Amino acid sequence: MANVTVVGAQWGDEGKGKIVDWLSNRADVVVRFQGGHNAGHTLVVDGKVYKLALLPSGVVQGKTSVIGNGVVVDPWHLLTEIGKIADQGVNITPDLLVLADNATLILPLHRDLDQAREAASSQKIGTTGRGIGPAYEDKVGRRAIRVADLADPEALKPKIERLLSHHGALRRGLGLPDADAGQLFDQLMEIAPQILAYAQPAWRVLDQAKKAGRRILFEGAQGALLDVDHGTYPFVTSSNTVAGQAAAGSGMGPKGPGYVLGIVKAYTTRVGEGPFACELSDEVGKHLATVGREVGVNTGRPRRCGWFDAVLVRQSVAINGIDGIALTKLDVLDGLETLKICVGYKIGDKVVDYLPAGMRDQAAAEPIYEEMEGWSESTAGARSFKDLNANAIKYVRRVEELIGAPVALLSTSPERDDTILMRDPFEG
Repeated sequence: MANVTVVGAQWGDEGKGKIVDWLSNRADVVVRFQGGHNAGHTLVVDGKVYKLALLPSGVVQGKTSVIGNGVVVDPWHLLTEIGKIADQGVNITPDLLVLADNATLILPLHRDLDQAREAASSQKIGTTGRGIGPAYEDKVGRRAIRVADLADPEALKPKIERLLSHHGALRRGLGLPDADAGQLFDQLMEIAPQILAYAQPAWRVLDQAKKAGRRILFEGAQGALLDVDHGTYPFVTSSNTVAGQAAAGSGMGPKGPGYVLGIVKAYTTRVGEGPFACELSDEVGKHLATVGREVGVNTGRPRRCGWFDAVLVRQSVAINGIDGIALTKLDVLDGLETLKICVGYKIGDKVVDYLPAGMRDQAAAEPIYEEMEGWSESTAGARSFKDLNANAIKYVRRVEELIGAPVALLSTSPERDDTILMRDPFEG
């Protein structure tokens, strides 16, 4: 039996929440391994909607859920999220949730810095303003406050002073008042008992699970095209979002992630700024946005919509080592007479079959489209491949050919059970 790693193969928002929730039925442990509460997953279970940001999707299933060391954690948000989901009948206990004791904390000063920078910048990145980027900066700068530091108040005080000596100059340069070390210390001590209740060496929990033969599901946030190395830099997030991060961000070895399942929307969306060759501002774009309900889960930001970009997904298949994909939101294409798929780019007088690394080339890329006949029949709620019409099947098969990966799962609505299983990822 294989472990499974789920990653977004586009710019995020591909419907990972539903797929992870669906796979959680087959898993024993679910792990978040990167990002922060800037990413969200929506789960729809028996008509009940759960909106998660930091909590792994496994909590809804009552499965052991791990927030790995690769995640940056806003402790106040975490407690708020635990409270909200408790109000929906899901009780989060230390037996259910494991928080890596070496995970980095997001502090109020990170949020201040994030928002002030975005407001002052002439080139907007489109961050959520929640402090994720500045927290990762402090992590790699070796001055971060980590979960384990909450258990040692005397050692925490000088760490706060060191952190503020760095942030002081940044804050003054942006017109922000100096942060108060004493106030930050008191704030952290106030929540320390609640946070430390969940803190454990996550790598050890996962190592024991592996040795016991338990199935582990690694849950990525955002998408491969927002990866800080492989995405549309600088319009990216601040962490590695690709499947390889599952090992480093959880404390498991490189063999731990197992089968890599890429989540792919049947069209393309992105939130925030940055290049988007297939973006549509016409009636088709409005159709995709309206029927697909393309609004960010946690931010409420509208998503930009466009045709399926096979060039980008083929690149994601390569950099993630994707074994199979889960194709989502096929039903949103219902009723469109003609469908288009991007099969290459024209940049100046050159034709290329990959996304170049240069920012100007990315912005200049013009899509080369292949057209296919659409369908009028509904695919919504289909639970068997034979329930799909001929043109929908042709579309799925052409996507497989162009990206070089098979469809393992096909999602036809937000509901958990409206999923066509073509190959069980846990069977490898």
